[in-house]
Amino acid sequence: RLHDELPYEATVETTSWQERDKSVRIEQTIYVERDSQKAIVLGNGGRMIRQLSIQARQELAQILEKPVHLFLFVKVRQNWGDDPERYRELGLTFPRD
Repeated sequence: RLHDELPYEATVETTSWQERDKSVRIEQTIYVERDSQKAIVLGNGGRMIRQLSIQARQELAQILEKPVHLFLFVKVRQNWGDDPERYRELGLTFPRD
């Protein structure tokens, strides 16, 4: 399964959502903590991100009942998982040790 191959230290942020006629344009950024994780998400020749995009687009189109134009970007944000403020920005609760 695709999600089993992705780094667990990743988060997705929707940066843009635009309703258009009878479709939706969505831009999302996948944040990872290291360059090595970015390489995993992108995959060899972009295969992983392309497969991820196709599956996500299909699922979103089914849920929203309209065509979806999905644009995914991958960025490294070092140690985002150690930053309580970043968790709050994402609407998450910071895990306590």
